[in-house]
Amino acid sequence: MHPRDIDLSERPFVLIWEVTQACELECKHCRADARPDRHPGELTTAEGKELLSEVAEFGDDQLVVLSGGDPLVRDDLVELVRYGVEQGLSMTLTPSGTDALTPEIVDELADAGLRRLALSVDGASAEAHDEFRGEPGSFEGTVSVARHARERGIPLQINTTVCRETLPELPDLADLVEDLGAVLWSVFFLVPIGRGQVLDPIDPERSDRVMEWLLEQSRERSFGVKTTEAPHYRRVATQARQGGEAVAPATADEIGRRTSIRAGNGFAFVSHLGEVYPSGFLPVSAGSVRDRSIVDIYRNSDLFTDLRDVENLNGKCGACEYRGVCGGSRSRAYAYTGDPLESDPLCPYVPSEYDGPTPDQVIDRSMSNPADD
Repeated sequence: MHPRDIDLSERPFVLIWEVTQACELECKHCRADARPDRHPGELTTAEGKELLSEVAEFGDDQLVVLSGGDPLVRDDLVELVRYGVEQGLSMTLTPSGTDALTPEIVDELADAGLRRLALSVDGASAEAHDEFRGEPGSFEGTVSVARHARERGIPLQINTTVCRETLPELPDLADLVEDLGAVLWSVFFLVPIGRGQVLDPIDPERSDRVMEWLLEQSRERSFGVKTTEAPHYRRVATQARQGGEAVAPATADEIGRRTSIRAGNGFAFVSHLGEVYPSGFLPVSAGSVRDRSIVDIYRNSDLFTDLRDVENLNGKCGACEYRGVCGGSRSRAYAYTGDPLESDPLCPYVPSEYDGPTPDQVIDRSMSNPADD
């Protein structure tokens, strides 16, 4: 499904359902601030199936990501995947790297029709990854299951968090993503919510240089590259093309197929309790699937319609000539300012027509960066 072929005001490119917040890991960046035990108010199996049936109303092959916490905590996970496939949904999964992630469960998910497996790797070595994830053995287990998924023919996606701590790992991680045969590297630029508030983000100028490096990787590697909560990657790519720089043509998993997608516009998130957010990193509810159809919430709620209109953006983002392809991270704007329509503080670009005062930089530019040139 190509975003340019669908009306993003009518359906999301991707819908994420956080099936639980329970997880054994204590990852430093955890948005959910996950806990070991399941919440008693989670959507039940029956409610989950009703949700998936409603999601199918968006249209054929709607992309659904089951996330957490750790989705494998739920004993009905395979049943939910199978049911979603039966509804015509493209079902994908982002499990945690715990002991529950085994070749056997991957086999069950493959048999149920899982379309993609997304695994998080935040360090190129066991020492770095396990320390970040708070679980000895997580790296070894994750890599082993990644290889098994490829053997089973399940396309593999690797997710990586970018912050001050993980920045030096990126070059070796790119090699690992290649070695694992992944089809996509999804690079998440830290939004300080949940446990992620204790981590140091990279500074804005460094973020642009990282994105320029990611563009190089997209040219040279066999896998696609996308960013999460960093849509100004599209601005960096557009500037490179405008400057005559050779940029790899867009493929099914690259930047060209995600132009303009951001929180609330081509993206929606359903929490474990059924609340609907524009993003898991923008915890402002537009309603509950227990009270209102997910289709109605996505298409008609004030929050989603406001976020979809780039004319509503404020500050630098509102004046930016790239706002149509970028639009800034609405989640990061909210995390730092309390207003999801404010400027994204991670973007260093100053629009040529912006005549207002430059916002105070809320991300510390003065910190020592371990990956400085």
